[in-house]
Amino acid sequence: MKIFSKICLIFVLATVCTSVGYAQENQTYIIHTITKGQSLYSIANMYNTTVDAIVKLNPGSEQVIVEGKQLKVPRPDKVTDEGTFHTILQGETLYGLSQKYKVSVKAILDANPGLNEKNFRYGQVVNIPKADGSSTSTPVATDQPQQTAVQPQQPSGIQGPVQSRCKEMHKVARKETVFSIARMYGITEQELLDANPEIKDAKKLKKGKLLCIPYPKIQEAEKQKEVKEPTNSELFEQNRKADHNISMIKAALILPFIAEGKGNTESERMVEYYQGFLMAVDSLKRTGTSIDLYTYDSGSTVASVNAILVKPEMKNMDIIFGPLYTEQIKPMAEFANKNHIRLVIPFTSRDNTVYRNPDIYQINTPQSYLYSEVYDHFTRQFPKSHVIFLNAKTGTEDKADFINGLREELKSKQIPFTNLDESATSEQMQAALQKDRANVFIPTSGSNTVLITTLPQLSAMVNDSIYKEKIHAEVHLFGYPEWQTYTKDHLSAFFELDTYFYTSFYTNNLLAAPRNFTSSFRRWYGKDMEERYPKYGMLGFDTGFFFLKGLSRYGSALEKNLDKLNLTPIQTGFKFDRVNNWGGFINKKVFFVRFSPKYELFKLDFD
Repeated sequence: MKIFSKICLIFVLATVCTSVGYAQENQTYIIHTITKGQSLYSIANMYNTTVDAIVKLNPGSEQVIVEGKQLKVPRPDKVTDEGTFHTILQGETLYGLSQKYKVSVKAILDANPGLNEKNFRYGQVVNIPKADGSSTSTPVATDQPQQTAVQPQQPSGIQGPVQSRCKEMHKVARKETVFSIARMYGITEQELLDANPEIKDAKKLKKGKLLCIPYPKIQEAEKQKEVKEPTNSELFEQNRKADHNISMIKAALILPFIAEGKGNTESERMVEYYQGFLMAVDSLKRTGTSIDLYTYDSGSTVASVNAILVKPEMKNMDIIFGPLYTEQIKPMAEFANKNHIRLVIPFTSRDNTVYRNPDIYQINTPQSYLYSEVYDHFTRQFPKSHVIFLNAKTGTEDKADFINGLREELKSKQIPFTNLDESATSEQMQAALQKDRANVFIPTSGSNTVLITTLPQLSAMVNDSIYKEKIHAEVHLFGYPEWQTYTKDHLSAFFELDTYFYTSFYTNNLLAAPRNFTSSFRRWYGKDMEERYPKYGMLGFDTGFFFLKGLSRYGSALEKNLDKLNLTPIQTGFKFDRVNNWGGFINKKVFFVRFSPKYELFKLDFD
């Protein structure tokens, strides 16, 4: 009876294991490895799915996702016009992928401009374009390694050795038959007939006829093994596009310069951006750079943009700057992608086109990437710190994600933190200090109202006699980009409290470069730039100078040399990274601005 029970148990376990294996093999998902700064929103947009669909496959991911961990990302059962996605498994090659999906190596590399020999590795996801006339079924994706059968055909662009299908030719003698000839060469009758389809009657062979003697199947398999599969290095080298210089840079600005019933504010900003851009063009032309600049008023509708894109000169552009309005991005992005033209989007950070279009440059950093950079810089600047969050009563909604993410980062780095109310007295703040650490106070709101409440108490704390004589712990205040608009109101307190704030753009006439540019702008146009942040004249100069200088220096190889283009910005810095192998570039540049107790102003660059 016990033996029978054991047999039943083994049978049940075998059935369960088989069922689990079958379920895994039929899962249609992509294995995505989370990288720094990615959010569920950005990942969903990369694969043209939804956050809810990802959460359904990955319960708990709606709470937190961790860099380096893997997510299952759903994908359609059918290959769309944009293709499908594939997670590279151990041992897979570029050649193997081309055979598996029946597309050329060139097509795969064209669909993945971010793919190279160094990052073609296990866990990377690549976009597989749809093969012309191929089946629309998608190979099943699982999280288990699979063996890919490599077919003997060569991908486009690789010429294999010419192989004869005949081992030798046989001249039929009198009375010979298919059977006797097949036995003579150690092959089957069917193999001989398949190699000689012109034989109509297997029982009658004409004397003197030449027959093709095929390789035996075993020998044929061995012969196919001898056909050398091209290496990844060979394929990347053969399909590498030749770089070329650009003697005359053709650039277009497509922005709403003329107000259309929405007030003059936006059009005035765009004019100021254009004025700064013209100063960059003039600066480059003085150094010998040739630029042909086209300027168009985009209006505020998709129709007005489409009317510009059909102009014959547009297909010859090297780079386009614009638009302002989010609804105009899609037609411009599609046009840029179709004609392989760089599109620089200077303003919005909320469009998702960059995640699936390799020709996009997004200047304004998406929130998750921005925060990730800030966390990294913060823990590098204050590795041995004690963070004291000043919890605000109002205005915390826009900083909730930042604060929650920072708390998680502090936990992971084992950096202690404390919570106080924004209305805490100087004595309560003093009691929270740790002598052996840098105490960093961070309000949970970026509003000026919170600063007005907390700064007097912080100043009172550091000026208290007990603090100066007995405690004297290191103290800093840390905050947000909008604080630069409050500088005039709180400059003395910022210096006193050794204040830092993060920002992707910063200007102050206490710094030489902004001061000189402001003077030049006033001299050019007989006016000052508007008092707003960012200053659009400086933004126009920085973006124009960076990209036009890059094209003049590196030509078509700009994307390979972005990290070498070290230019000193007036206001906006640039550090571009491609979001994935098939997407565009986002700007990850973040500065820390410091007001030191010695009344010195620093713009800290972490690269």
